[in-house]
Amino acid sequence: MHFFKSFQLYKRIILAVAIIAILAAQSAIAQTDTIDPQHHKLNTKLLNPGVRQYIVYFVRPGFEKMLWLNLWIRQIEKATQNKEDVFKISQYWYSEDSTRYHHITSINSAADFSPIYHAAYVGSDLKAYNWSATGIKGTAIADNKAADYKLDFASPNYNWNLDIETFEMLPLAEGKSFVIQFYDAGLEPPAYVTYKVTGAESISTLDNKKVDCWKLFTEGNSPKGGHYTQIFWISKTGHELLKEEDHFGGMLRYKVKLPGFASFVPDKFAKQ
Repeated sequence: MHFFKSFQLYKRIILAVAIIAILAAQSAIAQTDTIDPQHHKLNTKLLNPGVRQYIVYFVRPGFEKMLWLNLWIRQIEKATQNKEDVFKISQYWYSEDSTRYHHITSINSAADFSPIYHAAYVGSDLKAYNWSATGIKGTAIADNKAADYKLDFASPNYNWNLDIETFEMLPLAEGKSFVIQFYDAGLEPPAYVTYKVTGAESISTLDNKKVDCWKLFTEGNSPKGGHYTQIFWISKTGHELLKEEDHFGGMLRYKVKLPGFASFVPDKFAKQ
């Protein structure tokens, strides 16, 4: 009888330990990381210099048999500014309308990807900013339409215009969620945005080769009131964003990475 009671107690202890282990594992799987320069920092070693080119196409309600096509180029370079190692990221957005052409230059610290500078030409209009952990203000350069802009920050944040590069530096894993403090220069104040790894999927690239990707999901409401959802496919081994699917304003937008042998479109025809 004494042996039976001891055995029952032993089983209860083993069961309790197993339950605690399962709960701990579930807690780890469902972990949420707060991503900003003060908490969990980005792993900048994962951001590889080079050129990424994306074909971007839109499907609009009532025009399901038409596509609006764009070519978006992102060039990542390592550089030095004021004796500090930085990333220089240049973007070129091409479409059939020259007034919608974008040329964007962003400078970020190579240590933690903190924003330092951001300038965007849309058509011929320039908005340029100096960016720090404590605030952002218009740069004192000619023809800057944001020269008088100023906003103080309660805490440091990341440049939302560089969301792709930011995602490529996250420690993606099954069940992980990330709360990232983003700011879109010149617009609403910084805010935390939640992104969730909703699973994994293999997608086909050249020669029908399969690439295992994490699927990163977010949703929210735009400042104009419309609801949006976004899904990003990021390769597990290369940490590259290969595909993006967005729903907003009744529209569907895809962004698909082009192969490496696609010709780089130089910016030699632009005035800026």
